[in-house]
Amino acid sequence: MTEIAIDELAGRLGDVAILDVRTVDEYDGTLGQPCDPRQGHIPGARNVDIYQLLQLDPGQIEAALGIEPGGELVAYCHSGSRSAIATQMLRALGYDARNYVGSWHEWSRHQDLPVESESDSA
Repeated sequence: MTEIAIDELAGRLGDVAILDVRTVDEYDGTLGQPCDPRQGHIPGARNVDIYQLLQLDPGQIEAALGIEPGGELVAYCHSGSRSAIATQMLRALGYDARNYVGSWHEWSRHQDLPVESESDSA
C-alpha cells in the first residue's frame, strides 16, 4: 500500500515517521498557501524540501529522516504531488514510504486535528 488516509494518519501520530516535503516557510506556517484555513505542519513531522531531498545521497537521506531504509514513513506536501515524488524515490531506496494524498490542503481544514507552527514556539 503506497497511500494513507487522513483517519489512519491521525490515529498514528507519534507512531509513524512523518516527512513534510514543502518549503520551510510552508512548514513553519509563515508563508503557507492562502487557500488553507490553518498554517503550519502535522505534529512530529520532519521537514526536508522535495528539491533538497532529490539532491541528497542515501546516507544523507537516512540522516535527514532519522530512520533507516526499511522503516515506515508517511510523506505529505500541500496537495500530494511533491510527496508522491518523494514517496516513489524513498520506496526505491528501500523505505516503506506512503503518500498522504490529501496532504496539508486536507489536514488544515479539520479543526479537530492538531497543528504545529512557528508561532507555537515563539
